[in-house]
Amino acid sequence: MSLKRIGAGDRMSEAVIHNGMIYLAGMVAETTVGKSVKEQTKDILSQIDDILKQAGSDKTKIVKANIWLTDIKTWAEMNEAWDAWVVKGQTPARATVESKLAGPGLDVEIMVEAAI
Repeated sequence: MSLKRIGAGDRMSEAVIHNGMIYLAGMVAETTVGKSVKEQTKDILSQIDDILKQAGSDKTKIVKANIWLTDIKTWAEMNEAWDAWVVKGQTPARATVESKLAGPGLDVEIMVEAAI
């Protein structure tokens, strides 16, 4: 069994590649913590683009996305950034739920799985 890790740390990897798929960890804002949900979503989607590129993939190959919001009332705001980012006709299966997140000022978390 062959695994390749991207951004491996002591606790987790940013992504793991196995059997033609890339599995990303839950991504949260890096540069927009505490800012609007739309800004945080754009920040996260940019990170996803970077990691997928490192793996030899891109957003058109995402098969599944899970999104967590600290307040489901911000769903439309998150979707503004999401809808501008996804490629029409290449959208993944997706679930979005409300949940507490790991730290203050983090209002969005996104995890995706994509083909290579």
